[in-house]
Amino acid sequence: MISVVLPVMNEVESVGVLHGQLAQVLGTLPHAWEILFVDDGSTDGTWDALGAIRASDGRVRLIRLARNFGQTPAMACGIEAARGDIVVTMDADLQNDPADIPRLLAKLEEGYDVVCGWRHKRQDKLWTRKVPSQIANWLIARLTGVALHDYGCSLKAYRAGAIKQTPLYAEFHRFIPALSTLTGALITELPVTHHARRFGRTKYTLSRTWRVALDMITVSLIIKFSNRPFRFFGTVALGALAVSAVCVVRAWQWYVGPSGDIPQVLPGIALLALWLAGHLLTVGWIAELSMATSHVRPERMVRAGS
Repeated sequence: MISVVLPVMNEVESVGVLHGQLAQVLGTLPHAWEILFVDDGSTDGTWDALGAIRASDGRVRLIRLARNFGQTPAMACGIEAARGDIVVTMDADLQNDPADIPRLLAKLEEGYDVVCGWRHKRQDKLWTRKVPSQIANWLIARLTGVALHDYGCSLKAYRAGAIKQTPLYAEFHRFIPALSTLTGALITELPVTHHARRFGRTKYTLSRTWRVALDMITVSLIIKFSNRPFRFFGTVALGALAVSAVCVVRAWQWYVGPSGDIPQVLPGIALLALWLAGHLLTVGWIAELSMATSHVRPERMVRAGS
């Protein structure tokens, strides 16, 4: 079965058109399928429109969240509820094209676990959407080591076994390809069609840029140090120890110098840096013990066996 997961928030004008397009495309495939709309706290009548769609098509499933939690929690909720062996995610604003779904599925059949859409001809404003996105994509690729052109495209196809093991919270939906490497997923990308927005206004503005930047750092640390957190904390602790040592040496030089006076700030900095190093090492040990007792299960790491 193929499950198409669609987070929705105030898209009353789009959901009917999108359902028609999806039903037409999915109906041509030799697979059973379902469509999951996850209403993320809509206030414009979207839920009523989805109810009418559900009444006319039994292959549509609806999930209504208690309030607006954000795209990532809504997507995670839909992925968790999906029954399909393959999960396809996409936006509900009609900018992604359902006609690209068969191509994504064909790419999965080549042996990949995640196929990411690449909006190579993106129909958005240059300075407020395209340029910031290009910069963010470049930075994410460098920080995570997963080279993709377009992390922000929601149109992706996953093997259920890969996406259901990928941790999703906060606003991490754009980092799914990078996070899926934690379970050894094979990732590729495919150019897809991108349409100009037909209804409403985008939910994403430049004000979100700083949050994306902070998330980049978090995801980078998760990928690089999730299995060995003590390496991260230990590295920072070594830096603090080095600062403490430098202060001690300088204090000694002042003490044996002509004046014999030690600047009061040096012992204070040395003690503070030493305390910080000890604190970081303790946190690192606790994190390492936590990983040792709740490590990735062996079956998550096996691709094939006999």
